[in-house]
Amino acid sequence: MASGSNFGRIFRLTTWGESHGPALGVVVEGCPAGLPLSVADVQAQLDRRRVGQSAVTSPRNEGDRAELLSGVFEGVTTGAPISLLTHNKDVDSTKYEPLRDVFRPGHADYTYWAKYGHRDHRGGGRSSARETWGRVAAGAIARKILETAGAQVYGFTRELGGVAMESFDRDEIERNPVRCPDSAAAARMVAAIEEAKAANDSLGGVVEVRASGVPVGLGEPTFDKLDALIGQAMLSIPATKGVEIGQGFGVVGARGSENNDAFYVEDGRVRTRTNTAGGSLGGISSGEEIVVRVAVKPTSSVARPQETVDTSLRPRTVVVEGRHDPSVCPRAVPVAEAMLALVLADLYLLNRAARI
Repeated sequence: MASGSNFGRIFRLTTWGESHGPALGVVVEGCPAGLPLSVADVQAQLDRRRVGQSAVTSPRNEGDRAELLSGVFEGVTTGAPISLLTHNKDVDSTKYEPLRDVFRPGHADYTYWAKYGHRDHRGGGRSSARETWGRVAAGAIARKILETAGAQVYGFTRELGGVAMESFDRDEIERNPVRCPDSAAAARMVAAIEEAKAANDSLGGVVEVRASGVPVGLGEPTFDKLDALIGQAMLSIPATKGVEIGQGFGVVGARGSENNDAFYVEDGRVRTRTNTAGGSLGGISSGEEIVVRVAVKPTSSVARPQETVDTSLRPRTVVVEGRHDPSVCPRAVPVAEAMLALVLADLYLLNRAARI
């Protein structure tokens, strides 16, 4: 029986570890031999995900340094399982002791307790977004595979706390702490986060991820469509509540003549003049840019009184203290990028068996 900690068919990963446990890790299977790979390749992406990056993220001080245990020799993958881990260095479980028998609103405390009859109350245990360390580490390897096909993945914060971007400059994304491609909107997003943080509250937003240079033909008919796998991947990220591909829900107000992307030929290649489909037709990549938007809810941990119950089903009032992101959007960007890269790398390897 699957544990829910595995993802992928050919390029397959298993993440393990808890938020306040001794370590976190990931095992990646199915990576072809001969792929140049170093710890630095992985660390570059992990540094973008880690806590303590700025005043708008959690102050927990984790370096998230990756240790490569297997699967790479002399800078090249061997075809064996690749194992990576990091040790939790800045664990402080004291704030969670008063929550040992209390269900935090918006968290998985109640559902984990109801399902398993037991739960790790320290930072959410396995349900914590700390688990995404392994996804980003594996995603870094997936990116290297995609590079061999000429594809690349990038993401950004499109909207946060009701502030939406109005212009796009890709070079601006990593210049500001919220990873928004609009510098003016980024400043307003930062101000909104600081205001919410001062009020002991949190904000949600929209993260957009794109993949360019993706080969035509990725995705399997019927149940393993590209769209379906992207949806699963994105909705598996903690705090995500919705996914759009291409125009997404925007298509409901359009006519077919408006929504269809007209074909033409450019340099011997079939292209579309618009991209309302977001790079996927019939659940198979079309060669156009894949465009995915993810709705991210406000961080559930807020330091203000909330009504709840405990494990004895008694009413309680809880104030969730500790170190939390006032908005997870900036750190969700590299996670969403990783999940898209994982889907595409897996389908790319699978597609090699599609025909002689």
